Amino acid sequence: MVLVTYLALSSFKLHSTSVTLRLIVLADLVYVLVVTAAVSQRIFSIISARRAQSAGSRLHSRLSAVFAFVALLPTVLVAIFATITLNIGLEGWFSERVRDVVGASLSAAEAYEAEQRNDLISDLQLMSNFLNQQQQRGTNRILDADLVQLLGQVQPLVQRGLKEAYVIDGAGNIEARGDRSYLFGYEQPSIESIAESHTNPMIFQDWTNNEFRALMPLDAYVNRYLYISRTVDGDILGLLDDTKETVAVYNQMENERGRVLFELALLYLGFAVIVIMSAIWIGLVFAERLARPVGRLAGAVQRVGAGDLTVRVREEQGDDEIAMLGRVFNRMTKQVKKQRDDLIEAHEETESRRRLFDSVLSGVTAGVIGLNRNGEVEVVNAAAARLLNLDLADAIGRSLEDLVPEFMHLFLQVELKPNVAQQQEVNLKRAGSAEVLLVRIASRVNADNVLEGYVVTFDDVTDLVSAQRMAAWGDVARRIAHEIKNPLTPIQLSAERVRRKFSPMLGDSAAELAEYTDVIIRQTNDLRRIVDEFSKFARMPQPELKKCDLTQLVKDAILLQQTAMEETKFTLSGTNAPILGEFDETMIMQALTNLVKNAGEATESYASAHPEQKYSPEIRVLVDHSDGTTRIRIQDNGIGLPEQHRSRLFEPYVTHRESGTGLGLSIVKKIIEEHGGTLELNDAPKFGRASHVGAEACITLPNTRIEQATPEKVAAS
Repeated sequence: MVLVTYLALSSFKLHSTSVTLRLIVLADLVYVLVVTAAVSQRIFSIISARRAQSAGSRLHSRLSAVFAFVALLPTVLVAIFATITLNIGLEGWFSERVRDVVGASLSAAEAYEAEQRNDLISDLQLMSNFLNQQQQRGTNRILDADLVQLLGQVQPLVQRGLKEAYVIDGAGNIEARGDRSYLFGYEQPSIESIAESHTNPMIFQDWTNNEFRALMPLDAYVNRYLYISRTVDGDILGLLDDTKETVAVYNQMENERGRVLFELALLYLGFAVIVIMSAIWIGLVFAERLARPVGRLAGAVQRVGAGDLTVRVREEQGDDEIAMLGRVFNRMTKQVKKQRDDLIEAHEETESRRRLFDSVLSGVTAGVIGLNRNGEVEVVNAAAARLLNLDLADAIGRSLEDLVPEFMHLFLQVELKPNVAQQQEVNLKRAGSAEVLLVRIASRVNADNVLEGYVVTFDDVTDLVSAQRMAAWGDVARRIAHEIKNPLTPIQLSAERVRRKFSPMLGDSAAELAEYTDVIIRQTNDLRRIVDEFSKFARMPQPELKKCDLTQLVKDAILLQQTAMEETKFTLSGTNAPILGEFDETMIMQALTNLVKNAGEATESYASAHPEQKYSPEIRVLVDHSDGTTRIRIQDNGIGLPEQHRSRLFEPYVTHRESGTGLGLSIVKKIIEEHGGTLELNDAPKFGRASHVGAEACITLPNTRIEQATPEKVAAS
């Protein structure tokens, strides 16, 4: 910036209106602001570190103050001296002698110009008077051809540098030419100048041709003007212009002398500030580099005193004492840390084994309970707490008999035979849900074969047992359907033929025969219906997936059962928008109808079992959609789910109704699972002020979406 400013001052004229100089000064100001911001940021960081009492902050601040003072003092002195010197130089420029010389030069140039103008006007008036007098004396009117002779007569009388003489009309056209007045040297005046010459003679300054021209009208002639020119010294006239310009600049600078002095002083001050701020910034950087290693070492020593032996300082480059001190410090802390690590290694090994044991127990999905030799709980993992619905903190120290009495018969067997592990399926009910657990209890001995305790492991095999039973019943259903279906049609046909053939022969006993055959036919139809259900369960058809509206299927299922159960109140709530997905419409409709029908039959069973109560049967269907998953909850206030064998409700031929086959829920579960969903049976919330709870069937179907309403669909609906 200093170099650019110097070049600008040496290449351009120095005055207060120099735009280039002002732009350069503005750039200098921007540079000063940037450096000032950098210095301020470093000073702020020094102050913040000092207030935070960080290591090395005091040394850093002292070094920074010394460097700043050393940079500031000489620069300020130089700036003051330069300003005084500049003021003395300006006093010499604007002295009285310089002012007189400039004024004399201007006066001389103006006198020459005035002399030439006055002589030319004098010659113009002399020639004009002569021509006018000739016109006034003659008896005949002087023509333009006569004017040439008159010009030739009068022109020798005024030969004081006269160059050309013309008589022109009002349009500037030449009517007569004097001696040595040629057409190629003629400069035609403008019409405006010709019109203005009626007031005063017009003087034209032609610096290109180094001549003065004069114009005035001839009063004795009609529409005639005298137009003459004179050669002047161009160098003298150019000197006049230069002198005028120099005088104007000198006067302007004298008038703006204070401003120029102020701007130059400001410029010097800017240079001083640039040097000061740059020097201060360099000093702060150097102070920081000098104090930083000492501060790091002091901070590291404080951390070592607090017990942190992992601290290391950055080793500076070089072979001076500060760099050597950092390397020695790092080596010392490394040795001290190694000694401390050796002391706590044994303790960490013990802790790692304990953590490994805890992580293994918490990571397995099976429940694990550790017992001491008295049967009291010592260890319980998270899976065991979840399966048994236990509180981990409360379970420690309690006996197995108090915690899980269902496991005690296996525990007693292991106590009698410690060397033999016992395993058995146990039915367990916790938090309203029935589970089937595969439980194994084994003794735990040490290296000397001394009994230390027992280990109880168990896992939830409810779904596995249910799947095995479903598979077994499916095989049974296929066999029964195959064995029974074949003779049913011959039996029915034979009974019908017996009735037709022997009824006419029996006379009065024909009614009894018809009654017997009707029983055979009716029972055959019942068997055929059972066989059809067996076939449906054993060979569930593959779903034919296509796009359908799940909300509409729910509404259709409710409407179908609502017409058959007029006394039952049906309520549909939740999402009413179309829920689209890829489903087998027939199979989903079958599942929904079966569940709604079961809910209705549950309300009928409760009404039959409690005729003395004022009971209002109600079925609620809730449809909820979120994150691409739809949940359909079918709730009733009927008789509810049984307390025993809840986990077996989805198994084939397990029913609690006299007329049920036990295949409905099994078929519904298979339909939902074929569509990638799940079916759960839970206790329904109480309806109003009812004292009992009903049942809830919850269907979860993935990969669904709510159709966005369009203006056409809204208008249609």
